[in-house]
Amino acid sequence: MYRNLLFEINEHICTLTLNRPDSYNAINDEISYELQDAWKKIRRDDEIRVVILTGAGKAFCSGQDLKAIKDSKDRNLAESLHKRYNPIIRAMRSLPKPIIARLNGVAAGAGASFALACDMIVASEKASLIEVFVKVGLVPDSGSSYFLMRNLGYLRAFELAATGRKLSASEALDLGLVNKVVAAENLDDAVMEYARYFAGAPTKSIGLIKSMLDKAASNGLDAMLEYEAYCQEIAGNSEDYKEGVLAFNEKRKPEFKGR
Repeated sequence: MYRNLLFEINEHICTLTLNRPDSYNAINDEISYELQDAWKKIRRDDEIRVVILTGAGKAFCSGQDLKAIKDSKDRNLAESLHKRYNPIIRAMRSLPKPIIARLNGVAAGAGASFALACDMIVASEKASLIEVFVKVGLVPDSGSSYFLMRNLGYLRAFELAATGRKLSASEALDLGLVNKVVAAENLDDAVMEYARYFAGAPTKSIGLIKSMLDKAASNGLDAMLEYEAYCQEIAGNSEDYKEGVLAFNEKRKPEFKGR
């Protein structure tokens, strides 16, 4: 299906793997457009109820492939972001399904942005995050300034963006940038525990929660009270809500279908 991605679906779980291990899954033009297409497929496929995003080999994603653009003297970086990276981040954040980052190794630059754009991050103890942009005289992009500021506040966000220092998985956990850190050999089990939960969860409700929390980052209480009421009406008309109430009254575990 794709040259640079592995796209697998199993029991409502889609595993999307960046598959350029020789370049530490660096992003070139081709894989960026493949990612845009993959997120569109995931959005349209009702059988997919949770996504695992990861990288092949030792790295999660090392960011922009600088070797691929070394001869591009007049490359317009703003245009590249608008056409290649920003659509990916927007697709991830607007996806009404949870995305779990399986952080198997380094996530650098835009790779860190991809990880931070996920809804949950489960990291190997060997993994790391680095806002490497400043090391080549650039600024964070692909949403990193937004994600860092929202999650850390100004002082920590500035430190990581302006120094470009590597953040270990354990330190990222302490800062609240990842949900869980496990031994490398336990990474798959830890990721699948979350994925199986979401595969059986009320998907419409999860998607609404994701949307609500995104809006809460830039809205006041009154606006969120109104939006909560709006979302609750949608959730209350779902099949999963009916099943949840029925299961509660019948004293059994609900069987959510994601509808």
